[in-house]
Amino acid sequence: MDMEQTSTLGEQAYEKALEYELAYGCCPQCVLATVQETVGIVDDQTVKASHGLSGGGGLLGEGVCGALTGGLMALSAKYGRDRDKLGSGRHINNFMKAKELTERFRQEFGGVTCQQLQQQFTGRTYDMWNAEEYKAFDKARGQQCAHATGTVTKWVVEML
Repeated sequence: MDMEQTSTLGEQAYEKALEYELAYGCCPQCVLATVQETVGIVDDQTVKASHGLSGGGGLLGEGVCGALTGGLMALSAKYGRDRDKLGSGRHINNFMKAKELTERFRQEFGGVTCQQLQQQFTGRTYDMWNAEEYKAFDKARGQQCAHATGTVTKWVVEML
């Protein structure tokens, strides 16, 4: 695939992931489902397994942004170490891809945790387990989380 085709595919993936995040939420699943539909490599079990990673893990906000986590999982689906190769070394290429994605994400969005992004997007953090707080967060963030989800998906599709 040439650079123009890759760029076009990345833009299509951005739009689909943005749409999914706005319609369904759960950013890691939106990234992985879009990668699955766009380039393959991700199976349904991986999409399912990412569900608890939303909102920085368990909706607590303290961990890595779910969109970034979904992107890292997609890269690992292609470049990661296979189960039968656990004793065969670190497989550094996957870590290099993961580092590239994480650094690019930090540069673009000003942090990597859900709480850092909440702060960047809205000026404060929220307790996503409190219904009123979550409603306030949802309103304040607008399409910014969906944009982050689409952006990660675009980058991952281009990196694969």
